[in-house]
Amino acid sequence: LRKALPDIPPALVRDGGVIAVGYDAELDELKRLSEQGDQVLLEMETRERERSGIKNLKIRYNRVHGYYIEISRSQSDQVPDNYQRRQTLKGAERFITPDLKAHEDRVLSARSKALEREKALYAELLDKLLEHLKPLSTCAEGLAELDVLTTLAARADTLNWSRPILVEEPGIRIQGGRHPVIEQVSEDPFVPNDIELTDARRMLIITGPNMGGKSTYMRQTALIVLLACMGSFVPADQASIGPIDRIFTRIGASDDLAGGRSTFMVEMTETANILNNASNQSLVLMDEIGRGTSTYDGLALAWAVARELGERRACTLFATHYFELTGLPDEMPATANVHLDAIEHDERIVFLHTVKDGPASRSYGLQVAALAGVPEKVLQEGRSILHKLETDALHAAPDNNSAETQIDLFKRPEESPLVDAFQGIKPDDLTPRQAHELLYKLKQMAEDTAQ
Repeated sequence: LRKALPDIPPALVRDGGVIAVGYDAELDELKRLSEQGDQVLLEMETRERERSGIKNLKIRYNRVHGYYIEISRSQSDQVPDNYQRRQTLKGAERFITPDLKAHEDRVLSARSKALEREKALYAELLDKLLEHLKPLSTCAEGLAELDVLTTLAARADTLNWSRPILVEEPGIRIQGGRHPVIEQVSEDPFVPNDIELTDARRMLIITGPNMGGKSTYMRQTALIVLLACMGSFVPADQASIGPIDRIFTRIGASDDLAGGRSTFMVEMTETANILNNASNQSLVLMDEIGRGTSTYDGLALAWAVARELGERRACTLFATHYFELTGLPDEMPATANVHLDAIEHDERIVFLHTVKDGPASRSYGLQVAALAGVPEKVLQEGRSILHKLETDALHAAPDNNSAETQIDLFKRPEESPLVDAFQGIKPDDLTPRQAHELLYKLKQMAEDTAQ
């Protein structure tokens, strides 16, 4: 193998260069002829310039036309008589000559034969290697594992990672957690954050502005858990990881054009996989589920999914812009609200990237739009519309209390005597007279309810 293969082989066999010089005399001779052809072309180009008097004459090559002589159209009247026009372009003319065509045949023939010979030699090598495939595979696997372990050890030492503790107690406790990639590529200092998921705190509802760091916070948690479970040190001050059987993620927005699936369909397919397979020992990341459909549909789905994951007691990080979901801890004690902090200064937003307890107070959507470069005219219109919407909502509240302007979409319906009456009816047991009397009774109940 050392004799047959070059020190740095090419990525693709089809382009040649996979067999080292000196391994096969026939291949070396074909390559020599091909390489000498380039020198012959340079000599031919110099000779044709002197013969024609065209100083910018060039000999070029492409896969469609092969070798050709190219000159500018303004000098096309100076070409010798033996030039045969091959192609006319907007600013140039392309020609061939008998000598150039003959040289092309020799060079391309040598290159083609060299490539065929190289492929044959490569196939012979593979046949020889088949006899030693098992020990070679074992060696490759061992080297790969050693490579990974030494790399992780080097990174742990260089980047100040810590040794995690794997415990039997369920939950995830990380102090000073960092994202291993973003910490290295970001020009700004990375802000570490803590996370605590215990038997009494299974789900975090994460709110905050876009670009505030919600996705980074979730991803770094998953990466720290993954690194710990594979035996690596982790980018954190301290980490205690309980039993984790699988990591599920529903992050990002992308469609599947080839498969005919919309962004929302992809989102729901991934969500279905999580709901069908997550256990109480799974780590689940859900990022803004429901944003691919209408507001009420998306909110209803997000609420139902969060409730199901909470009842399943999976370790869940649930990032959302639906502030209604911050009410989940009221009905699910094992759920808590956290938010990524930000402040506003001179109508501009400053991201602090720190995780704090409690829900976010606002979304800062217009401020993020300004950072993205949305025209000021559009931002002013947006501020005006936002002010109108907030004012209308405030006036619509019976006591003008802004805390009551949000419709409670998930409030349990009050009991209705009319509904109870309908549920108590047994149609098959009624005579026509009884049915007639019951109809009048229900009508009276409906009128009383309306009043």
